[in-house]
Amino acid sequence: MTFIKEPNFFSGGDIDRAGLLRKDTAWVNDRIKDPATRISLVWRDHHLIGPGDAPVPIYLTPDEARGVSGEDTLHVLLGMHGDGACFAIDISHLEKPEDHPALSARGKFMNVRDIGSLLHPTDAQLMVYSRALLYWHRRHGFCGICGSPTVADDAGHVRTCTNADCATPHFPRTDAAVIMLVIDGDRCLLGRRPGNKNFMYSTLAGFVEPGETLEEAVAREVMEEAGIAITNIRYAHSQPWPFPSNLMLGFYADATSTKITIQEDELADAQWFTRDQVTEFMTVRDQADSERLGGAWRLPRPVSIARRLIRDWLDGHAV
Repeated sequence: MTFIKEPNFFSGGDIDRAGLLRKDTAWVNDRIKDPATRISLVWRDHHLIGPGDAPVPIYLTPDEARGVSGEDTLHVLLGMHGDGACFAIDISHLEKPEDHPALSARGKFMNVRDIGSLLHPTDAQLMVYSRALLYWHRRHGFCGICGSPTVADDAGHVRTCTNADCATPHFPRTDAAVIMLVIDGDRCLLGRRPGNKNFMYSTLAGFVEPGETLEEAVAREVMEEAGIAITNIRYAHSQPWPFPSNLMLGFYADATSTKITIQEDELADAQWFTRDQVTEFMTVRDQADSERLGGAWRLPRPVSIARRLIRDWLDGHAV
């Protein structure tokens, strides 16, 4: 199901999330045993990728998965793809999962953030989906209201407090963050985060605060970080970014002031870059390329919405 012409990485996969079936325990249990089911292994936020030049995720059958995790492991339902269900299980308890007899020679565990641009959209979306859910489960074993243990319900999409006097349901958390490219005619504003080894110039970004609209968050973050006033704030598109649990909401905005005053806690530097400069920086792949251009420059990685906002601006699509 695709809603924009070119979905961002980690979205646009052909997955039916089967939200109405999560409460049907009998159906879920049948799917867990179904030979057509595919199970994704998540080890400390990494996924099993098969050997070879092109990264291909390895999915296990239910029988294979039981040989790795045991009978009582939580199976989190990701949805349906084709005729089979997709689940994820967490095997972070294993110190060296590749040494497990059922996994030896099957591949190695890799970070989807590093290989997302090389994956089929459905595989990439399943991987970030499972990563986000299992990250949440690992950190919400106890109720935030009364401190009692929680248990998973609804095929892993709810955790319920076991204290009968509380019984609070807890749901997976996604934090909204705005990310924006500020434009001044033929220039755009890019900033660099603090850090001696951080040479990446990117769009500005920040979290949405309580009681704040998305547009207000965009204007506030740009002013706080770079001292730039903006107008004509317009939504572009969004991207799931479960590193660990964000939804990035992309915007463009036009500058009404140009003098940069950075907040040093947030930015080490911010500059206006011309269209020609940014076009040249798009070719930077390594330190040698950076030095060729006279500085330690690089733009965000290709899988990110920041890179997409910059690329679309260069292509004349920031309308």
